Amino acid sequence: MDVLHVVHGYYPALGGSERLIQKVSESLVNAYQDRVSVFTADGYNNELFVDPSQPRLPSGISQLNGVTIRRFAVYNHLGKPLYHLQQLAHQLHLPGNQYLRTLYNGPILPGLRRAIEATQCDIVAAAAFPLLHMFTTLKACQHTGKPLVFIGALHPLNAYNYQRPMIYEAIRQANAYIALSSYEKDYLVNEWGIRPEKIAVVGAGVDIEPFAQATPHEFRQQYDLNDAPLIGFIGQQGRNKGVDTLILAMKQVWPQFPEARLLIAGSQTHFTKHLQELISTKLSTAEQAQIIFKHNFSEEEKPLLFSACDIFAYPSHYESFGIAFIEAWAAGKPVIGCRVGAVPSVISEEEDGLLVPFNDPESLGNALLRLLNSSELRKKLGQNGQEKVNQNYTWQIVTARWRQVYEQVLNE
Repeated sequence: MDVLHVVHGYYPALGGSERLIQKVSESLVNAYQDRVSVFTADGYNNELFVDPSQPRLPSGISQLNGVTIRRFAVYNHLGKPLYHLQQLAHQLHLPGNQYLRTLYNGPILPGLRRAIEATQCDIVAAAAFPLLHMFTTLKACQHTGKPLVFIGALHPLNAYNYQRPMIYEAIRQANAYIALSSYEKDYLVNEWGIRPEKIAVVGAGVDIEPFAQATPHEFRQQYDLNDAPLIGFIGQQGRNKGVDTLILAMKQVWPQFPEARLLIAGSQTHFTKHLQELISTKLSTAEQAQIIFKHNFSEEEKPLLFSACDIFAYPSHYESFGIAFIEAWAAGKPVIGCRVGAVPSVISEEEDGLLVPFNDPESLGNALLRLLNSSELRKKLGQNGQEKVNQNYTWQIVTARWRQVYEQVLNE
């Protein structure tokens, strides 16, 4: 099978959709000997789409683990003038404001549509909404008759980005849709009238062995942790990821566990500056010393970070799935998420994790203390999560489900 994947970022760009498309692309090559190409932008993250000062990856064609990657140079000089225009149009509910928002979000990739139309492939799949390349891909496939699958990775609670009828009209016109959770499928069916038979719930995956085999000694020795409890947040330091809530929740933890440490590991964003200001103004000097920042680690290091943690806390607001939860489970760790969006359809509360309200430091602090005070509960949740991963979320299982969607589209 010849497959073309279109996505806004690809390794070494970091993010959930970026990682998902990379692993599925490589698994299709390795397990099924499919020929897979990826069209993507040349940014490390989405901030390049509106900010010319952000660093770029080399554009052009390269190869990685059997996948052919073509990076298109982002055109981002409309970012500043479009920002205020689309904000005003959105606030005033002007007709067409959804199109201005989509143009502003980007990525504007000159040459992408022409390249999709010219590519010889059996099927095209694109991720993720609400970004502009999704609509570019749809137009290209409609022009050529290429079958199209969308991977939306929707965050319905984010009204600014996802309350756009143009997204759901695009989904209706695709041949199939891959949802990452049952929550996403239910949202599409119940709120937007998408036919349920068009949607396949596939989930996301993880490489189990590196996480199961990783040992905590190296990381703990490096930071002189000894036996101190370590609470970890491992993910992008974005505005809606709840890192600020976790920092404030630690103020409940330290009176009972003064030796406890907080690990914040992941790529920096503009929000990182706010986190640093929060730490400097809300925490004492002694509390500040209990926080470990580790920026922009490699994928090879990630299992070591999860292995070193006693608890994984990811109090995010917008998650289409939450790959970080299954990575923590692969390492046998208990997880804490928020009772919003897709997360409750991934975490079985009290069975493999705990759920708390979003943006509630007190509830999060209580959940952390509950786990810190019970090694039996930590062990139970971590083991149940690990079993769930083995049964549902290996890349072998996920890729098989994914490819089945492609086969069904081609057969139809």
